[in-house]
Amino acid sequence: MMDVLHVVTSDRRLCVAMQRLTAQLVAGLVAAVLSLLAERCWADGGGLSLAERVIWAVNCGGESHVDVHGIHFKKDPLEGKLGKASDYGVRLPILRSSTEDQILYQTERYNEDTFGYDIPIREEGDYILVMKYAEVYFAQSQQKVFDVRLNTHVVVKDLDIFERVGHSTAHDEIVSFSIRRGKLSVQGEVSTFNGKLTVEFVKGYYDNPKVCALYVMKGTLEDVPKLQPHPGLEKPDEEEDEEEDSEPGEEGGKKKVPAGSKTRVQSGPRTPNPYAADNSSLMFPILVAFGVFIPTLFCLCRL
Repeated sequence: MMDVLHVVTSDRRLCVAMQRLTAQLVAGLVAAVLSLLAERCWADGGGLSLAERVIWAVNCGGESHVDVHGIHFKKDPLEGKLGKASDYGVRLPILRSSTEDQILYQTERYNEDTFGYDIPIREEGDYILVMKYAEVYFAQSQQKVFDVRLNTHVVVKDLDIFERVGHSTAHDEIVSFSIRRGKLSVQGEVSTFNGKLTVEFVKGYYDNPKVCALYVMKGTLEDVPKLQPHPGLEKPDEEEDEEEDSEPGEEGGKKKVPAGSKTRVQSGPRTPNPYAADNSSLMFPILVAFGVFIPTLFCLCRL
């Protein structure tokens, strides 16, 4: 009889110990998952305001300015060092921009050769580069055309501001990139990153490269504030799908060409979305927790 009681007591103690071990294991795994989620959220700028996500911003060719989103654009650090500042655009109203922030498109810095800005980035993560432009001088296309380079990568090719949006009209070029494990990834290309991001405006065949303002922020493409719509440049998706052009066909007739084949005005270069990240690594601890917990619970029920 004593032997039976001893066995029962031992089984109960073992059961209690297994329950405690299982609870500690599950609690530890849950904490690890929450920690990973919090780290990912922080890396993507989650929980921060738009202004707090911006790590660097400058009003090129102009004075410091705080925009309607709270972003603080500092005075141009290249003043008196490289290129020329111009406020020629202050005499013009800038379409697509709020009244308070038109100054960001009215002033600019240009140079007769390639020039750029060095931006220190100390943390890994996903970033967005936003460059602001407005053509306030030329009144036709093919008068000012240049490239934009991010470190060694050409991220904007043959930028013709007038061709994109016309005269005295705000235009943003938006480029997404990521920095991880000492590597810069942008538009499918990868290079070594040494802590400094260099944004260069590359001299082309037509006039001089320029930029009105720019900033770098943590976040996704969806976090970037959109410019106001421009009637005549942007159309609803339904209208674009239904619109058709006619051009001469055989025997004097006309053939229809889908509107999708026309050249459309773009707000920036098409870039792959790097934010569709694989979250399978976050699910691994959860699967392990269930894999340990369910067999343990089954064994305890058999006791």
